[in-house]
Amino acid sequence: MSAISVLNAVPRPAPPAPAPVSETAALRPAMAKAAPEPPLYVRTQAPAWLPRLLAPLIGLALFVVLWEFLSRAGGQLPSPLSTWQSAVEVFANPFYRKGPNDQGIGWNVLTSLGRVGIGFGAAAIVGIPLGFMIGRFRFLSDMAAPIISILKPVSPLAWLPIGLMVFKAANPAAIYVIFVCSLWPMIVNTAVGVRQIPQDYLNVARVLNLSEWKVFTKILFPAVLPYMITGVRLSIGVAWLVIVAAEMLTGGVGIGFWVWDEWNNLKVEHIIIAIFTIGIVGLLLEQALMLAARRFSYGS
Repeated sequence: MSAISVLNAVPRPAPPAPAPVSETAALRPAMAKAAPEPPLYVRTQAPAWLPRLLAPLIGLALFVVLWEFLSRAGGQLPSPLSTWQSAVEVFANPFYRKGPNDQGIGWNVLTSLGRVGIGFGAAAIVGIPLGFMIGRFRFLSDMAAPIISILKPVSPLAWLPIGLMVFKAANPAAIYVIFVCSLWPMIVNTAVGVRQIPQDYLNVARVLNLSEWKVFTKILFPAVLPYMITGVRLSIGVAWLVIVAAEMLTGGVGIGFWVWDEWNNLKVEHIIIAIFTIGIVGLLLEQALMLAARRFSYGS
């Protein structure tokens, strides 16, 4: 027997069995490979409300900085800090009374709002139905078009002498000016809304032999409501602008007269306070009308 055969015939020892490995140890390499490494920088998106909040604040801050710069550049423009201190004093007692022409800013604003409410309400009672009729009937539209085109661009203060001549008093004259100037946006927007109604709707109403009241409540009013609300919003803005100018000329109690009186007293801080007060009240009036408009259904 050869040497190779002898070596092959000799039994070889079996290789050692591998050491037992636990399940946790067996899975650890796979888990280590599967888990991604955490990023060094994670970019998070800002909430949607944050830019909407920061943008107005940044705008107001820039406005105050510009105001401060102009006050220090020279002239008699009061600084934001001095105006704020005056505002604290003014609004500390806004409803004082020291005489018929010396009252707090609160009474002046309420008096102006009362005049605006009367004039604006009268304009709505007259203007909205008139706008429906002008938009509904072609003959009335052709007849009223030249009158509206001529009177609508007239300056509000041009109506004040006529009001003083007719009413012989400042308060009704100011209300009359508000009435006239608030009338045109309601008439025009309501008439435009009526004309935008598809003719097919009116033809169907005619075939169904609907009464004018049914046509108004079921077709005209729901379709014209958005235009009418737009006219009302424009009118309230015009009314609030007009009352300030009218009160400057007529005197008495009111935010417009208060501005003019403070100018005569050389209190520029109070004039700036009145400007901000007029703007805030006008904004609140418009927002109140927008809130009321959202409660209506515009569906036909």
